[in-house]
Amino acid sequence: MSDTGPLFVSSGDLIADRRYKWALDHAAQGDLSGAADILAQTVALAPRFATAWFALGAIRDQLGDRDGAVAAFGHARDADPEDYHGARLQLARLGSGETTPAMTETYVRRLFDQYAGRYDESLTERLSYRGPVLLRDAVQALMDAGGRPMRFATLLDLGCGTGLGGAAFRAFVDRLIGVDLSPAMVAQASAKGLYDRLTAGSIEPFLADEIRAGSKYDLVIAADVFVYVNDLAPIIVTAARVLAPRGLLAFTVETHAGDSAKLLPTLRYAHGETYICTVLDKAQFKPVQIAKSSVRKEKGVPVDSLIVVAQLSSAGSDA
Repeated sequence: MSDTGPLFVSSGDLIADRRYKWALDHAAQGDLSGAADILAQTVALAPRFATAWFALGAIRDQLGDRDGAVAAFGHARDADPEDYHGARLQLARLGSGETTPAMTETYVRRLFDQYAGRYDESLTERLSYRGPVLLRDAVQALMDAGGRPMRFATLLDLGCGTGLGGAAFRAFVDRLIGVDLSPAMVAQASAKGLYDRLTAGSIEPFLADEIRAGSKYDLVIAADVFVYVNDLAPIIVTAARVLAPRGLLAFTVETHAGDSAKLLPTLRYAHGETYICTVLDKAQFKPVQIAKSSVRKEKGVPVDSLIVVAQLSSAGSDA
């Protein structure tokens, strides 16, 4: 989901803001060199104008000026500590700075707030997204193999988005809880009337609150969520503490041939299968199913993915 428009945050200088918009007009007409010149003048006038620095980096990148793009994205990062625009990710993509920087909550929230209104249509029609259905089928197969009914008293949907996961699992759960960082996405999910409780907030603090409240879930799912998380260990360790006995954790990741987390050109993270197994083991999970599949397409090409279902090792004999 890397096609959302740029976020405009005013410089506080009316002249600089007008120059920025003038530069975008030039870019829209195909005059990238002219746009870059105007943006260079703009940031000279307003050196802390993160939006203009980011746009300058993007245009220099299109022009093939890698060093110039790196310099501009570096200024955007320094002027925008919360990284609204994702400058650190662009720097990593260009091979500068951290190789797998964490996405800031501000960046992810803004990304999905912008995208919420067209999220379902874009994923299901344009990207052929089927993560929740693949998760449901994987859990169903596991329950069938163990002679257990496909029924859960409580399900927690991490990064529930607009409720696609809830729609896939609602018929099989008594109580459905969802949490998502984006208030706009939560509003879309709420409108569907699928969830018994929805929370707009960060996953880890939410899980910490659930632990303090003594909440337990029979199934925790995360569909197309971990592609926005570089280090999965903290979430998976914390999720283990809200699982009921014999509870299951089921999630999807995009993957690659390596054994670590990797930032892709799409500005999403891929996690190697070895990495996934290591993180699950450290959290005392036993993977009961890791299947290679494709949860979506990128420019018409299936994206290598993993469908993972895990159970706490202490309950491994029940799997």
